[in-house]
Amino acid sequence: MNNERRDFNAPLAKPSAKARADASGPRGMPLIRAKDFSVFYGSKAAVDRVTFDIQAGKVTAIIGPSGCGKSTYLRAVNRMNDLIPGCCTSGILSLEGQHLYASDVDVVALRRMVGMVFQKPNPFPKSIFDNVAFGPRIHGTVNQGELGDIVERSLRRAGLFEEVKDRLGDNALGLSGGQQQRLCIARAIAVNPKVLLMDEPASALDPRSTTRIEDLIGELRGAYTIVIVTHNMQQAARVSDMTAFFYEGRLVEFGDTEEIFTRPRKKETEDYITGRFG
Repeated sequence: MNNERRDFNAPLAKPSAKARADASGPRGMPLIRAKDFSVFYGSKAAVDRVTFDIQAGKVTAIIGPSGCGKSTYLRAVNRMNDLIPGCCTSGILSLEGQHLYASDVDVVALRRMVGMVFQKPNPFPKSIFDNVAFGPRIHGTVNQGELGDIVERSLRRAGLFEEVKDRLGDNALGLSGGQQQRLCIARAIAVNPKVLLMDEPASALDPRSTTRIEDLIGELRGAYTIVIVTHNMQQAARVSDMTAFFYEGRLVEFGDTEEIFTRPRKKETEDYITGRFG
């Protein structure tokens, strides 16, 4: 384990030559790579020395009981843990070979590459149009025609345009819960990210809306690298290509989803997916 911890509230030290080499890896490397990566809240390791790779264009599910580090890992990929006092990291977490906690990382640019959708839909109290246009405007797109194209394209990709095309000026808070979540997905993809992080994106939705979100994940597969945290075993089995099982901060098992659910290698994995605990 790399014992150097990087405090988010202090300037980040430049990584060692070995750390840069570990983050860079060979040509054809996975899009996201964790190597002995840990996240600490004070002295407690919420994520404890996990090592696994996430391939571009795939859907990767992270499963495990509450408090096992799933969401902490997810937030680490776009540096959302930076805002938590006393949170620090060790090891390597890289995107396209760039160590995400290196001193020269532009966090704003990182979050443009790595969008996030949360458990509870969180549309801004603005119009449907302005919700989707928010990110492109922040990143410098001001031409109204170009913004209109981006908004329509993003809403279509999120499977929402036909439902809202005649009321783009309406307040987004008037949408149903499932529509709000798809709007949040449209908002996330409007800046053309490479990675889409989803933290329990359907847990607050009704079954019909949940099915629509799962169908949407399937439609977005390949265009984006998707990492989804879920407590729903059936959902993980339905939507993902790869599955990582976390328990007490550790990565217990990682592999092809079908194999994880039908031929798990570790007893802890089998016990969890068969409902013996969690």
